[in-house]
Amino acid sequence: MIERDLTDGILTLRLAHGKASAMDVELLAAFCDELDAAAGARAVVLTGTGSIFSAGVDLFRLTEEGEEYVRRFFPLLTDLIRRLFIFPAPMVVAANGHAIAGGGLMVISGDYRLMAEGSGRIGVPELLVGVPFPAAPLEVVRWAVRPDLVQQLIYTGRTFTPQEALVHGLVDEVVSPDALVDRAREVATQLAALPAEVFRLTKRRLRAEAAERMTRDPAYDEAALALWSAPETHARIRAYLAKTVRR
Repeated sequence: MIERDLTDGILTLRLAHGKASAMDVELLAAFCDELDAAAGARAVVLTGTGSIFSAGVDLFRLTEEGEEYVRRFFPLLTDLIRRLFIFPAPMVVAANGHAIAGGGLMVISGDYRLMAEGSGRIGVPELLVGVPFPAAPLEVVRWAVRPDLVQQLIYTGRTFTPQEALVHGLVDEVVSPDALVDRAREVATQLAALPAEVFRLTKRRLRAEAAERMTRDPAYDEAALALWSAPETHARIRAYLAKTVRR
């Protein structure tokens, strides 16, 4: 589900959950456990397997299992995205391919974001799917995406090629697939060479306002959860899947 390698204090976490590393309750819970275990790492590299970093939420599972499943899934999703965003050590994310919706959020949460050259795309099409952003993911987008692009990105659900993502500031570097993880580890080593407490304190201050907004309005997440759980939302998701996805 998540492969791990710790070398010289640099922890590499590799998503390996089916073909698309789609987010379900098991993957999210395992990921949170890995972040707990990563507390002593000098830096973390997060990447994936094959041609997909993560296709985001497992929408088939969500619609098949219904409200009870959603009520377990939703808080895990918000918790994971927030924890990635505020993780105290350097977090280098290396997208090996498609990073869509929740996958895109994981990428832009990083302190340094790399993407492999090729046909992969990155974006956050949650509104096209038919669900609202939970507060934590929405604040990640608002923090990580330049102001003139935020509204367009959210409302249109547009996805970008690696080079377009670089131009628009969604990633910091585009490299060949063969060099992706080595380059990510190189960047992680450079960031890990900074005094750990200096980095931690600086990152906390840089992201403090966005992190605080994630929990400021619990009524918003309650309303979002109600929509995620609603039968009519699941009908919209099924219609979206029928048009866009081959299972």
